[in-house]
Amino acid sequence: MLGLTLLLSACSSIHLSNPFGSGTKSQPGVPENATAYVCEGNQHFYVRMLNNGNDAWLIYPDHEVNLAKASDNHFTSGVISLVINGDATTLNDGEKIAYTGCKAQVVKH
Repeated sequence: MLGLTLLLSACSSIHLSNPFGSGTKSQPGVPENATAYVCEGNQHFYVRMLNNGNDAWLIYPDHEVNLAKASDNHFTSGVISLVINGDATTLNDGEKIAYTGCKAQVVKH
């Protein structure tokens, strides 16, 4: 019982934030060395080019995926396809996600 009491008292010093609270949540910045893309429907993602442009590291808000170069401006993982084409950049992630009309954003620091 003493161990449980000590454990509970130790837990009381841990502060957990409420994700549903009314406090303001800061927006994360653009990942280092990445380009932000904003698409139709206000969808967004980031791309970091690696290995002298032979890989595109696709950064979603909740996970990241490496895409290998398939041609000059086409990168793929087999399921995910990214075509970087100016203001007409597209991203298809299987049947779940299809981003169109994506434009690279100028980031001001």
